[in-house]
Order: sequence, then C-alpha cells, then structure tokens
Amino acid sequence: MKLWIKQSCHRHSTKYRYTFTMKLLIILPVLFVILNTAQLQANDEAILAGQRAEPVTGKTAMVVTSHQLATEIALEILKEGGNAIDAAIAAGFVLAVTQPRSGNIGGGGFMLYSPSYSDAVTAIDYRETAPSKAHEKMFLDDMGNGDQTLSRFSHLSAGVPGTVAGFALALEKFGTMSLAEVLQPAINLAKNGFVVPNRFVEGIAARKQVFDKWPSSKAKFFKQDGSSYQAGEIFKQPDLAKTLQLIADKGAEGFYTGETARLIESEMQKHGGLISYEDLANYQAVIRQPVHGTYRGFDVYSMSPPSSGGVHIVQILNLLEQYPITEYGHNSAQTIHLMAEAMRRAYADRASYLGDSDFIKVPLKGLISKSYSQAIVKNIKLNRATPSVEIKAGNPQHYESPETTHFSIVDQFGNAVSNTYTLNFSYGSGIVVTGAGFLLNNEMDDFSAKPGATNAYGLMGGEANKIEPNKRMLSSMSPTIVKQAGKNFLITGSPVGSRIISTTLQVIMNVIDHKMNIQTAVNSPRIHHQWWPDEIRIEQGISPDTIKLLTNRGHKMVQKSAMGGSQSILVDQENRRLYGAADPRQSTSKATGF
Repeated sequence: MKLWIKQSCHRHSTKYRYTFTMKLLIILPVLFVILNTAQLQANDEAILAGQRAEPVTGKTAMVVTSHQLATEIALEILKEGGNAIDAAIAAGFVLAVTQPRSGNIGGGGFMLYSPSYSDAVTAIDYRETAPSKAHEKMFLDDMGNGDQTLSRFSHLSAGVPGTVAGFALALEKFGTMSLAEVLQPAINLAKNGFVVPNRFVEGIAARKQVFDKWPSSKAKFFKQDGSSYQAGEIFKQPDLAKTLQLIADKGAEGFYTGETARLIESEMQKHGGLISYEDLANYQAVIRQPVHGTYRGFDVYSMSPPSSGGVHIVQILNLLEQYPITEYGHNSAQTIHLMAEAMRRAYADRASYLGDSDFIKVPLKGLISKSYSQAIVKNIKLNRATPSVEIKAGNPQHYESPETTHFSIVDQFGNAVSNTYTLNFSYGSGIVVTGAGFLLNNEMDDFSAKPGATNAYGLMGGEANKIEPNKRMLSSMSPTIVKQAGKNFLITGSPVGSRIISTTLQVIMNVIDHKMNIQTAVNSPRIHHQWWPDEIRIEQGISPDTIKLLTNRGHKMVQKSAMGGSQSILVDQENRRLYGAADPRQSTSKATGF
C-alpha cells in the first residue's frame, strides 16, 4: 500500500494510473467496512457537538476552493484517479477563468505540497519578478514621493507573471496528468462560457472606472453595447481560451515564448510598460524549503521568503505559545491583547528584515527562533498595550545559527496541497492584455517605493524590499500545512493582503488552542494588527465588553469589513475522516469531498 501511494506522486502512464485507480477502488471499500461505523458516527458527533457550524465531511478526499466550479472539477479529477497536484493545477486554471478578480495566469503565488508517505514538505515559489529594466526610483515623482497611479494602475505596475511556470513545475515534479489534460476544463469554460454569479457582477461594477480606461478590458468585461453582464447570464472569453490552448499545446513555453509573449511585450511597448519578451522567456519558478516551526506539539510548515507569511506565522505562534491561550479563552480581552502585541512586533520585524532571499540575507533562523521569541515576550505587558511608536525591529541576528485566492486539497492517497495566488488588487491592474484575454497583475506595488513608504495594504517597507531588476517582491501569502505526528493534519491559507498572516494564524489557533471544528474555526470573528496603523482591526462579532476592556488597556479598536477567505481542510488520521470548510465570507466558496 505504501509503495502504491509513493508511486502515485510521480508521473506514470495513463494505463498505469487507471490500473492503479481500479486496485484502489477495490481495496478502499474493504478498509472502510472494517472500520466501526458506529464509532465514526460518535466521533463526528463529538467533533461537532456544541459548535456553531458544521464542516463538509468526506472519507476519501476533500477539495475546498473559492469557486464551486473549481471545487467540482478538482474533485472529479480525484475521482478519476488524479492526485492532489493534478486537481490543484486544474482548479487553479479554472479559477483563472471563473474568478478573474483573483484567479489568474497573469499573476503569481506560492504552493506547498505534502505527500502522504514522507515528512517532507515542498514549497514552490512562482511569485512575480521585477522586469529587467525596473529600477529603485521608478515610482517616485520629481519631489521624491511615491506615485500610486504608476505603481498600481499602469503597465509599469505589472511584474513578470509566474503562475503558468509554477503550475507547470508542480505538475512535472509531482503530478500524474499532462498539462493538456488538466487544462481542458478551463479551456472549455473559457470557450463555452459559464453562468456568472452575483459576486462576479458586483466585482465588475466596482472596478468599472478602472476598466473604462482600457479598450481591451472594456471588451472583455462588458457587452458590445457597453452594458454589464447580469447574474445568470453566460460569460465567454474566446481570447483567454486561445491563450490557454497554447499552453495546453506547447506547455509553459506556450505562454513565455511565441504568440502570447509577443502580445504581452506589444502591450507593454504601447503603454510604457517594462516587461520584455526576454523577461518572459527567462522567468523560472523555484522550489524552496518551507519555513518550519512547532506549536504545542504540532509541526507548522508555511511559505518561506519572498513571502513574509510563514516567517511571521511561526514567529507569532512562538510568542503566543508562552501563554495559556486555551485558559484565557477565544477572543477574550486577554487573548486578543496578546495576539495584537505579538502581531505588532512581528510586523515591525517584517518591515526591516523581509525581502527576496535571493537578493538579501534574511535572518530567517533568528526570526523563527524560540529563544528570540522568549526575549521579545519580556517586553510585552499583560495588561497594557505597547504603543507602536515605541516598537522597533528586534535583533534576530543574535539568535541566528551560522484580492488573492486560496485553495486546499487532500487526495485519496493522503497527499495535500495548499496554494495561494494573486493579481494583488481585485482584478490586479485592471489591464487586460489585448488579444490574450487575461489581466495583468499590479504586484510591483508590493515593493517599497522608498524606505518607510507604505503599500496599498498599509504595510511599511524598507531597504530589504526595494525595487531591483529580476527581484521577487515581498508577499504576505501564507499557504500552510500543519502536521501531527508526521501526518497531514490541517491544510489552510487565505487571501487579502496583510491580513493573510493573521487570518491563517487564527484558523490554526482556533483548532489547536480552542478545540474548534474546522468550519467553526474558519467562521469565527477575526482580529488584526500590523504595527502601523496602530490599531486592532476587528470584524463584527467581538463583544462590546471586550472592546471596552481592550480600549482601557490602551488599544485603539476599529471595526471594519470582513477579513480573509480561508479555504481549509482538517484531516482526522485516526478515524480516516476529512473535514472541509469553505469560508462564508466569500459567497462562491465551496467544500466538497467523497
């Protein structure tokens, strides 16, 4: 059985795959009959008892994405014998068609892959890179101030896209299906269209002013007479279908060279952008070691630089591990106070130390060191907020040893994928590549335009994240896999900029500290602090009494819109059950399993 599972993680012939699947279908029912059904039912009831929300339950596999079509197609691939990587790449391409606000082939992201047969976790970095002609002062005006229009809504705002290269690399290393096979559902949806939901209609309306600037964007997102699509109507994308077909026919080269690359270069040359044909041809996705920490006996794996997410999730967990969080209670004043104090210190370090580790030395081991967290905790007061103006980056070197979307998948072999990718803003720059049918990212805004300047999410940056040619910009994306006794336990992550880190953190804490089932853990009200602005941002649902207690401790409390969109899976290895949780904050999200 172990041999079959291991072989499933590598490419093999279609004939072998279906033979393997038939063997598996014969064996699995026998295994599950052996299990005590009554015990499983009692276990489910114990997990769900007294909690406000119930997750989707599966015995064999689970898919949770931000769009129901992506979820259903990925699950179908698993049912037909594909593995988690096959399903993930199919879902990623489908989201590029059905959820253009964040699903993409014109952006980039990060993926974690954890096979069932090994403790190893692989991180795939397909973050965008700065064009070769990019320079440190490209977004500064004559007065030395940042020009947000240039960094967010112009052709200069686009980094070299990484999604297609990242997906192709993942499939080559760990998949069992061809790129053409996993792309076919997305091609069909682009060519034949899909029924648009309300969320799609509302998103287009919110970005109309941006789309109106670009004829290619207007042509894609509005009808020929200029009117808007309505919920229930069919939306077709022939140019995108053609671009996807080129990738299916020619592999990643069908995007990074040839016709598509020439269309991107032409788009740039006409509008003052910097991405060249050579930039595209030279782009490479990278396999990296994930960040690894521990929290109360669980192993936590998350994305390494150029993401700051994994570093600071582990750092914050290290700080909070020193307190009896379970005893303090979920979203109590004491718990929120400590979370905010830990978050503000981590984000202060982020501003000083985090960037592309291929260009700068990130003091990674120091930042995630338990000793470093013990030193930081000495400066946290249990009953009083520390003003952010008094907090500077720590000295982790001393502890050195020499609109975004997320989806989670666990397959029938036990392999897990956690993937987060983005265009940065909802619909990225708002610019569609003429003739190619996809949106350009505006990830260049994630660089520091100058030291001390903040990006669109209010995150302060420094020298470590300055613009340099071919450099990857800093990110908060945090695809995360938590293991228990070496086995996959929690697969999670989230969209939404700087709040990705705090959202993912709280899902982990809700499961481990507060013993919530995964759906309740995802649904629960969230809080966020990022050093600057000096405030605790909260969702609706935090008690007024708690808000008053925190205000009295010196915290500024600000209630704003919902944060994140965590699509998560919890694996009960002992009872062979999978629990999927789609975040209700995103109306099109769906979890399903079998």
